Amino acid sequence: MTLASWNRLVETAVLLDGFHALKHAVRFGAEVPVAVAVDREAALALADELAPDVRDALDALLTEVPESTYRSLVPRPHPTAVAALAVRPSRAAGLGKLAHTPRTAPVVVLDNPRNLGNAGAVIRLAAGFGVTGVVTTGTLDPWHPTVVRGGAGLHFATVVERLTVPELPPGPLFALDPEGDDIRGVKLPDDAVLAFGSERSGLSAELRARTDHLLSLPMRPQVSSYNLATSVAMTLYHWSLTGGAARA
Repeated sequence: MTLASWNRLVETAVLLDGFHALKHAVRFGAEVPVAVAVDREAALALADELAPDVRDALDALLTEVPESTYRSLVPRPHPTAVAALAVRPSRAAGLGKLAHTPRTAPVVVLDNPRNLGNAGAVIRLAAGFGVTGVVTTGTLDPWHPTVVRGGAGLHFATVVERLTVPELPPGPLFALDPEGDDIRGVKLPDDAVLAFGSERSGLSAELRARTDHLLSLPMRPQVSSYNLATSVAMTLYHWSLTGGAARA
């Protein structure tokens, strides 16, 4: 029954690759119709240690399967040998949350990102700061399995959508650029849209034309750039100092 369900759902569902992705998805309300583990007791022991709040839910979800079966279901086996399929959140609901104003936390925009792992790391950061959502422009699919793996399943803790530049949500648009004003002199409002350019080519001309404010991060001369996720982390931390970031 488990394999039949997996094969029926796999083309449209979100692959949760590893224990931590499944843990976060369940914690943040994902609908998970099927989940497997090579060693069910080991997975539940991890839950006892790291996520007791979702232990009972995982106990009800997980089905033990042979390792050969597990490996046939995932493109790259995870060290925890756990995998699941989740129902992707409603796009209409996500777009509604992005468009709703006033917002209590910014939206992060990745303008034509190229690296799947970087996108996942940004989504993980954004979830940690409690942002309204992460939007990508361009061809990268923010729900690609590699992105979900990099985000540790935290796609379900925020809104994640792909839009065109004209479709970006409302709010003052602050874009990061080496020629911008020093971010340390600017207070970022809670309804800001924070845009970050491609790892290779920076901001697109289309997004730059839409930008209200160009900002730069402090950087030592002759250092060419920061990693994308690092830039997002620095910017969100700056916002959190005066904004409405989630408190522990």
